Amino acid sequence: MPHPLLARKFWIFDMDGTLTLSKHDFSAIRRALGLPPDQTILESLAALPPETAAPLYERLQAIELEIAKRSEAAEGAQKLLSYLRAQGARVGVLTRNSALNTQVTLAAAGLDQHFTAADLISRDCAPPKPHPAGIHRLLAQWQAEPHEAVMVGDFVYDLQAGRAAGTTTLYIDPSAAFPAREHADWCVASLAELLA
Repeated sequence: MPHPLLARKFWIFDMDGTLTLSKHDFSAIRRALGLPPDQTILESLAALPPETAAPLYERLQAIELEIAKRSEAAEGAQKLLSYLRAQGARVGVLTRNSALNTQVTLAAAGLDQHFTAADLISRDCAPPKPHPAGIHRLLAQWQAEPHEAVMVGDFVYDLQAGRAAGTTTLYIDPSAAFPAREHADWCVASLAELLA
């Protein structure tokens, strides 16, 4: 019996930790950038004066690029994307990462063939999640309504962005603990579960 969500024709995926195995040590990155330990990185940088933030953004880009080059596909990602595209679904990425790192990550993980460049939305072309602007942009490109789409992610910001945009939210948590469950319509431990 296919998962009920597989009938949907519009899918928006977070990238790091969702389509790919999680390799970011955010605490270590914050320390390397000299940022507060209790705030998310992009929000911390956005609060700084531009002249202070600029070199830190460059350092963040360099750190993330090294991680991107070592990316591996998450369990079930390749099969799910192949299945969705075979069914005629549109698939896109909405990430808080940069445009360059998005391309490098997907290529390293062997997932880049599933996406067109226009359907890769990064922090360079839309306000970062939890802002829903990136989802709205993809839906407009696809001429899709929010209720026809699924936002898939492993972090609360992914789910909050989906909720704010009016999409269904699918929460991926390999630990199956689902600490942000209240923001999710569906919860799975891996993408592979959808095709099980």
